[in-house]
Amino acid sequence: MLAIALGLGSSVVWGLADFLGGIATRKLSLASVVVVSQAAGFAALLAVLAAGGGAISGHAFALGAAGGLCGAIGLTAFYAALAAGKMSIVSSVAACGALVPVALALAGGERPGTLALGGAGLALTGAVAASIHEYAGDHPGSRSSLLMAIVAAAGIGGFLFLIGRGAHGGHTLAALVGARVGSLGLLLAGSLATGRSLRMDRSSLPAVALVGLLDTGANGLFALATTHGYLSIVAVLGSVYPIVTVLLAQTLLRERITPLQALGVGAAITGVALVGAASV
Repeated sequence: MLAIALGLGSSVVWGLADFLGGIATRKLSLASVVVVSQAAGFAALLAVLAAGGGAISGHAFALGAAGGLCGAIGLTAFYAALAAGKMSIVSSVAACGALVPVALALAGGERPGTLALGGAGLALTGAVAASIHEYAGDHPGSRSSLLMAIVAAAGIGGFLFLIGRGAHGGHTLAALVGARVGSLGLLLAGSLATGRSLRMDRSSLPAVALVGLLDTGANGLFALATTHGYLSIVAVLGSVYPIVTVLLAQTLLRERITPLQALGVGAAITGVALVGAASV
């Protein structure tokens, strides 16, 4: 049950971080948002690492760094898609990234029960359905945002798998630090290579830093969840964050929730309940 609570907790925090990140990229440059937010999360991790004595596992760090590279690509593509297209469509496609760690974990030998797998599948299907909004093919940026969302799904899926494997054996912090080193290094290199400015006004710094802190917190919850349960199940529970993003978009941005989206929310909740029942 702890794995379920932590996995769902990561979804709630990720959903909030993605909503705030999507809003920020509509006002500020994409490069500044992703780099500054990642730097804020990295600073928080360094503080925790220093308080804990600074010892980390090299293997977990390496897996985390590889995951960070995938995550940086996924995050950049995700925020670019959010800025160019409809938040609800982008979130639904990105949520399918959970299929990557699920497939890899099952191929690696994980064998959760039929009820848990069925519930996870229903939860993921519900999360995608809950994110679906009317898709206008001629909407400005619709094709490019869809392509970026697919790239985001692949990158995020790779991150989830590698961070989960890195955290295995109680090395959560090492995997998280490695992930931030990998992601921040790639993002900084990309910004320097393209000559993009990372400047932003001081008034925007707190909001962007909050995005990074929330993202890091969600990463931590997810990594801990993988140490208490099957990665194939936790990956799905950690990927129902589009429900949070869509509900926030509906409440604050007045994006209308359709009957299909409402049905998706119900399906996701039912799926999570089935996973919980299977774990009792």
